[in-house]
Amino acid sequence: MSELHGIARFKIHEGKLEEFKRLSAECMEIVRAKDTGTLQYDIYFNDDQSEAFVHERYRDSEALIEHTAHLGEIGEAILATGSVSGELLGEPSAELRAKLADSPVRLFTPFLSL
Repeated sequence: MSELHGIARFKIHEGKLEEFKRLSAECMEIVRAKDTGTLQYDIYFNDDQSEAFVHERYRDSEALIEHTAHLGEIGEAILATGSVSGELLGEPSAELRAKLADSPVRLFTPFLSL
């Protein structure tokens, strides 16, 4: 299977920063305790903390599907704290492609790489 990289960008709604931080901390706890194939899950803020950037790496498609299942309602709640855009880099399985079909996540497959 192919390693996947995810990028999520949040423009946090006015007054939602503390909720975003609280939910992000809960997500991180879940990832550390339950995910078996998450290789990287890092959250960054811009200078005024109005935007967040989440960098994710997964062993394979199954690991990303597992991660999404673990986050469940918390994942949905964090999406409500801001405007979100994202990209997935790699070659997802047919199952993951189907799950992404109605999502705003843009897929980029490999062209050239070291």
